[in-house]
Amino acid sequence: MMAMTACLPSTAQETYENMKVAGEDLNGTARYVGMGGALEALGADISTIGTNPAGVGLFRKSNASLSFGMVSQEDGKDFSPGSVSNMSFDQAGFVWSGFDNDNSWINFSFNYHKSRNFDYVLSAADRLNNASQNKLTYAKARVGLLYEVAGSGIPDFNRSLASCNQLDDIYARNLNYDTGDNMWYFDEASAYTLDRAHTGYVGEYDINLSGGVNNKVYWGFTVGIHDMHYNHYGEYTEQLDGFRLTVADDRTITGTGYDIKAGVIVRPLEDSGFRLGAYIHTPTWYNLTTHNDTRVSDGSMTVSGSEAYDFKLYTPWRFGLSLGHTIGTQLALGATYEFTDYGNLDTRFITDSYMDWYGDYHDRSESDNIMNRHTEQTLKGVSTLKLGAEYRAVPELAVRLGYNYVSPKYQKDGFKDGTLGTDGSYYSSATDYTNWDATHRITCGLGYQVGSVNLALAYQYSTTNGEFMPFMNYVDDEFPEWDNLCNTVKVSDKRHQVLFTLGYTF
Repeated sequence: MMAMTACLPSTAQETYENMKVAGEDLNGTARYVGMGGALEALGADISTIGTNPAGVGLFRKSNASLSFGMVSQEDGKDFSPGSVSNMSFDQAGFVWSGFDNDNSWINFSFNYHKSRNFDYVLSAADRLNNASQNKLTYAKARVGLLYEVAGSGIPDFNRSLASCNQLDDIYARNLNYDTGDNMWYFDEASAYTLDRAHTGYVGEYDINLSGGVNNKVYWGFTVGIHDMHYNHYGEYTEQLDGFRLTVADDRTITGTGYDIKAGVIVRPLEDSGFRLGAYIHTPTWYNLTTHNDTRVSDGSMTVSGSEAYDFKLYTPWRFGLSLGHTIGTQLALGATYEFTDYGNLDTRFITDSYMDWYGDYHDRSESDNIMNRHTEQTLKGVSTLKLGAEYRAVPELAVRLGYNYVSPKYQKDGFKDGTLGTDGSYYSSATDYTNWDATHRITCGLGYQVGSVNLALAYQYSTTNGEFMPFMNYVDDEFPEWDNLCNTVKVSDKRHQVLFTLGYTF
């Protein structure tokens, strides 16, 4: 499709697709997860390298650790290529404490952890009262989003915005026009089903320099490299009059990004175990590539298309405050508050490239202002609260509990707008979207120390509810019979995670 190729240099993504890759899970060492992630002021755990880098500054001995486990979806069903239960390699890292004197010390650290696990199977179904994706394309044609060949009533794919929109392009080929009656004919569906398997992960590689001064002030800086591997395959089927129409969509998003994190922890009272922590994260500056293969079939005819393009995505700044308190060597209590405004997610076009002094090419980009306005209206500021406790009845054994809360990221009236005049909408290959509500995580764990060997086990239960829509609603004030309306369907994401960490102090 020549028109599609012409759109490639300035392509950007869509709000709901971007939000899938912008968030983070609660993951890391078993101690960190078992305490709900509330270690940003307590420190002395390598997982704080990716939250409050000063937490690594509390190490006074070198340490290495390795974490792995299993994640299982409670309310899902297997749908290839996804599965409701998957093994997961979650963390590997070390802290080298090599520069130390009586008053100050410096640590060097490296850590890998899986900051996002995309494994999730989504299933939804409902009745459609004479609505359909096909009818939605028809509605776009009526309001001029699909240009017609002069006098024919047939979409002109050389001029049409549909030439840059995978689904409209395919669906418009199935729109029928009778020049004698001067009328469009389109199919209305009675019901739909959707099954989609999300797979992949974001791997975060953190390099850290940290230390402490006089056991009162701890500091840290981390440079993070993010490795994106996101995939989804979905089959959306509508039951039409006498036949079924199926959309099969296979999309990948890959690429890398980087960010910088800085933090500090202070002990304001010399003889107290009370600590205050604060940290800040820059945006993660992503360079990403997305590719999809999409086909629509009615059982007798199949129409397909594919596309691939590069784009940039800059996540919002993140800010955190934390409290920690230890009572002797038996009890540790932690609390953390984070804020991130996802309404500031910056979707960007790649405009051109340039060569630097070393002969390497770099991309220039600019913000997709239309899509970013949609993002501001759809997403919002998110608060994360982490609470955790650790109790040691004997020095060798620790019992841990935690709670982690993430407020809703989506506005309740948010929707995927397929009529936006931007490539982020033109290139969208799926019309469905889900407005997820708050996330609640309950965690617990055990830790056992044998000499220099540390063993830890954690369990996490995570639950998020959402409202699914197969496509945006369309309302025609002049001709109500052309309205295209569907109902929301309640969906959920309930996960169980078991995590094991093996650590060694030297």
